[in-house]
Amino acid sequence: MKKNIAIVMGGYSSEVNISLKSGNVVYNHLNKEKYNPFRVHILKEKWVALDTSDTEYAIDKNDFSFLLGDKKIIFDCVFNAIHGAPGENGELLAYFNLINLKHTSAPFYQMALTFNKRDTLSVVKEYGIKTAVSVYLNKGDVVNLDKIIAKVGLPCFVKPNNAGSSYGISKVHTKTEMLPALEKAYQEDSEILIESFLDGPEVSVGVIKYKGETKVLPITEIVTENDFFDYEAKYEGKSQEITPARISEAIKMKVEEAAKKVYTILNMSGFSRSEFILVDNEPFFLEMNTVPGLTENSILPQQAQAAGIILKELFDNAIENALH
Repeated sequence: MKKNIAIVMGGYSSEVNISLKSGNVVYNHLNKEKYNPFRVHILKEKWVALDTSDTEYAIDKNDFSFLLGDKKIIFDCVFNAIHGAPGENGELLAYFNLINLKHTSAPFYQMALTFNKRDTLSVVKEYGIKTAVSVYLNKGDVVNLDKIIAKVGLPCFVKPNNAGSSYGISKVHTKTEMLPALEKAYQEDSEILIESFLDGPEVSVGVIKYKGETKVLPITEIVTENDFFDYEAKYEGKSQEITPARISEAIKMKVEEAAKKVYTILNMSGFSRSEFILVDNEPFFLEMNTVPGLTENSILPQQAQAAGIILKELFDNAIENALH
């Protein structure tokens, strides 16, 4: 019997279109001889399953099923391709947990924790993982610019605490740029993280559960034409992503060790992609993405390919892990 697989995509955040692209790539590469995959759009206005001709069928939220003609389709597993809320922040996964439906991501608490940059950093710091100096603000907090700058220095980064794809991030060079940067970040989130600028090359590294083992994928070096790896650099070709990264064997081992340690500390499973800045040849951890981009051009699939894992195999492995 072929397993019915729901590939959930879309979501409620600014990343909806990127997620739809990722989800369609998963759909196109999934082994159709082994699975019956269905695209499922999770959007603010509707939850619908699509058939091969893009006809929409409403999802019954009682058990996440839908009616195809007179046949009730029940899913064996969900492939999570939602970047941002509600797929990457744990909300949807808590619901799947309640209705006892397996999925390809980490448990909902791990997803919620890693989606919150501040909380992730506070956990990994305790285990000796190096991170930037940071200040945390809630909307409505009194802002003392001099105090913040004294702590983090200039330039610094202002970023929403719970958002992805570089939305709402600013690099601040002067005190006068700080308030507009806070305003921009508050448009994405009510919580903000202000971090010291780490001067060095940026690398990104995927860690996945592969055939039962925690596997660190080849490291990618991010070379951006812009001032930092922003949305334009990430999605509009203003950066080079070089896999494997042009780093020495000694640094490579340090990054791999840190990435694997972070994945283990946070009790992760499923996909992850962690970002590091190399300062004086030491990796400083920035954040972890638990639903990284899955298009052919995205970083994690590039890394998998460099490790000799084709997309069909990468996606099949995620489902096999979830089902067992």
